[in-house]
Amino acid sequence: MGETAHLSAKAYGRVQGVCFRYFVLDTAKKLGLNGYVRNLPDGTAVETQAEGDTRKLEMLLDQIRTGPPGAWVKEVNVDWSDYSGQFGDFDIRY
Repeated sequence: MGETAHLSAKAYGRVQGVCFRYFVLDTAKKLGLNGYVRNLPDGTAVETQAEGDTRKLEMLLDQIRTGPPGAWVKEVNVDWSDYSGQFGDFDIRY
């Protein structure tokens, strides 16, 4: 993995209804990352797709594993791939 990468993470547990998406949005923007976060429609997880500096992505992943107050993160499935440059900002998708 190079200096930039693409992170795909799905957080499971009590992650919906606890401001998890806003927590990820705020963290990603502070780290200067691009991508999105969204609730999965089946209600089981929150998905994050993010790109940028690999070290900053690792910092985001640490925060996803912790979650905001009120969340309980049981498991995080992670996949790393090459940076694609497909995102221009970081936002919440619905």
